[in-house]
Amino acid sequence: MPEAAVYGPPSVQQTLGGLPVVASFLDQLGVAAIIDGLCPIRDVALAAHGQVIEAMIANRLTSPTPLVRVIDWAREWSAGYCFGIAPEVLSDDRLGRALDAIAPELDQIAGTVGIAAIQQFGLDVSRVHWDMTSISPYGACPEVDQEYATPKFGHPKDRRRDLKQIQTGIGTSADGGIPIFHRACDGGAAEVSQVTGAMTALQEIAGERTFLLVGGSKLISCPNVRDMAGAKVTFIGPQTARPRRRAGRLRHRSRGRGRLHRPARHPQTAGRSRHLAGI
Repeated sequence: MPEAAVYGPPSVQQTLGGLPVVASFLDQLGVAAIIDGLCPIRDVALAAHGQVIEAMIANRLTSPTPLVRVIDWAREWSAGYCFGIAPEVLSDDRLGRALDAIAPELDQIAGTVGIAAIQQFGLDVSRVHWDMTSISPYGACPEVDQEYATPKFGHPKDRRRDLKQIQTGIGTSADGGIPIFHRACDGGAAEVSQVTGAMTALQEIAGERTFLLVGGSKLISCPNVRDMAGAKVTFIGPQTARPRRRAGRLRHRSRGRGRLHRPARHPQTAGRSRHLAGI
């Protein structure tokens, strides 16, 4: 008499995509361990904050849609297999608690992960690129913690003037594009007023090395030139299309703190944009 066939559990079909690659990089950087060390949680929890944040990072990279119903994404994708976390754990409430937990330690987390990336992949951080963008949140924001950036109406990069925004500036290494500095500011703050704060922070990171600040149109203003000259920062930026009286005012205000000069123009560069440099 033939033996009865024995069937295993039903097969499950899930999307793998780039999740193994994301999980491998996160493991090499030790993201979960860094977060759990700074933001511990009780042993009875179904998942640590580090696991939840890693799953959120994978979700952002593979499904950059509004951060709601991540459970559906985790069930469709093989998040449980790659990150060892049950899809049911990734509820909207649990994601919110994880974000609240890491908010006070965000600078430390970002810095530690950045250092890990620099050491792991041998990156050169002698040159840093800094720029600003805006994030437009949806929904009501009746109460905002005063310690963090406040959503306000402004000039959003996505041109959705009907939505409030938060502005954020990030500095990345020219080699590898690794974030090593970030700062969030209110949605109504002018970009040009953020230059001095970013300059000071980046100058502290640079330490004893020579610091050169290269910027666009938001770099050159009377207060910014004054602060850069006072801090003895070498800078290069575009010359504003203003009357000569305006340029003379810039030179006058920085007198005694630094020097402004315009590099000599080669005949072949006639008609091209000019640059204003300070030493």
